[in-house]
Amino acid sequence: MHETRAGIQSVEVGFSLLDALARAKGPLMLRDLAAAAGMSSAKAHRYLVSFQRLGLVAQDSRTTRYDLGPAALHLGLASLSRIDAVKLARERIGSLMVDIGHTLALAVWGNHGPTIVHWEESPQLVRVNLRLGDVMPLLTSATGRCFAAYAPAEAIAPLLAEELALQATRPHANTPTTHEGVQQMLAEVRAQGMARAIDSLMPAVAGFCAPVFDADGHMVLGMIALGPMARFDSRWDCPAAEALRAAARRLSSDLGHQA
Repeated sequence: MHETRAGIQSVEVGFSLLDALARAKGPLMLRDLAAAAGMSSAKAHRYLVSFQRLGLVAQDSRTTRYDLGPAALHLGLASLSRIDAVKLARERIGSLMVDIGHTLALAVWGNHGPTIVHWEESPQLVRVNLRLGDVMPLLTSATGRCFAAYAPAEAIAPLLAEELALQATRPHANTPTTHEGVQQMLAEVRAQGMARAIDSLMPAVAGFCAPVFDADGHMVLGMIALGPMARFDSRWDCPAAEALRAAARRLSSDLGHQA
């Protein structure tokens, strides 16, 4: 018979608030957050005051809604970055950038979709509105397209449905608008062994994303290269694309994947 380890109950209770925020689709009012965590608003507020001091929670002064704070992001990124695939990729990305000559990034599948966990800018600086922890859309980004092509269909179906609905009201250039178009795009990704986006997510920016697989054949990482269309060769067989594919294949092999 195993003895139950002694713990700090208040920490476990307080964590339910953080867990509720992580599961929510957006910021929550105090009453909704408390209800999701199964506690009274007064009790939840006391925990939230402490979490705000620690940076784990932030409150919008205009709407008074609560969301995860910067410290929560740092913890999440630290956890993601310790995945072996990310560690190995980060060790190699510097030399790869020298070969490719463009900004590189790494992404993994997070709670809400493909998430940027590392970013290394080329001397030819590309000013883009991306940050560590940003979640990439499935339809308009090379990163999202790559993960969508290799993820189980049921895992991405809700996200695809949301983005297709948005595409119907606010269409992006060079982006499919129907399920048939999405399937054709994903088939092209698999045929080419990588994804490409041109002038869709960010104006005048093109990018590639190559998949990295583990020993079980699951895509665990996306290796991304991007740059301004004026200087970025976006042909499927351009030197940057070939170098990115090769680097992803080598990393996959090192993780035990057999093509």
